[in-house]
Amino acid sequence: MDIQDIVNQVIEELEKQKKVSSTNDQQENINSHIIVENKREIGVDNPVDYDIIEKARAITPARIGVGRTGTRFKTKEYLYFRIDHAAAQDAVFNGVSEEFLKEMNLPVLHSKSKSMDEYLMNLDSGRFLNDTSRDWAKKNLSKNKQVQIVISDGLSSTGIEANIPDLLPSLIQGLQVKNISMGEPVFIKRSRVWIQDEIASMTNCDVVISLIGERPGLATSKSISAYLIYRPTENTVEADRTVISNIHEGGIPPVEAGAYLADIIEKVLKHKVSGVKLTQLS
Repeated sequence: MDIQDIVNQVIEELEKQKKVSSTNDQQENINSHIIVENKREIGVDNPVDYDIIEKARAITPARIGVGRTGTRFKTKEYLYFRIDHAAAQDAVFNGVSEEFLKEMNLPVLHSKSKSMDEYLMNLDSGRFLNDTSRDWAKKNLSKNKQVQIVISDGLSSTGIEANIPDLLPSLIQGLQVKNISMGEPVFIKRSRVWIQDEIASMTNCDVVISLIGERPGLATSKSISAYLIYRPTENTVEADRTVISNIHEGGIPPVEAGAYLADIIEKVLKHKVSGVKLTQLS
């Protein structure tokens, strides 16, 4: 069942609860949209301490105080749960739209993953460019810049489309203000973080930063992370990468994240290290 069907069920259930009648034309108009507002109402019947539930819910998107019927969710909360689950699946499988890529004017490369199934089941296939993209990158990507930006759909195309339009300009502006040179940002379909090492070796940049969709959860399907590393080699380990995660409207706002990442890159270039070593210097 896709998200449109689930949303339709939610709308029908809410209308039954509110006992609202509508004409067929109105119903058709409602069902043509897939946006349903979850007001996060407290569902516990006669709570002992209503205020403490409100305080707990204010600091986490977790499903706290949703109430129950017997041993189960109440119907409305169960349907909202299914909507969030469907949104998470869409974030993984839908892919970044061609319209978005054209609007952002990003060169598009491809990993060795030929399908989403291969991408999910064979990790190595997302860590290297395919032959065509590798040849294009060698010929066209700028060389010997201080920074190379890589954008990857990863596990959340929704997160990329929701955050990159604000994050990327903020990051670029921050680097320009600091007089840090950069190559043209590039988008790589079905790629993983380690593909940045291959890009770094091709471009001979000092720092490569990957903006990549995070694995979606039931709290949000729109989060992305930034992974950056100073001159990766064949001996690079995960501890050498600096990571900033939880970038989305409910976490680190994308505009703020872009400015913050520019500051971090400046420190990485100054100290010529990233990851745990950079943290130890701080």
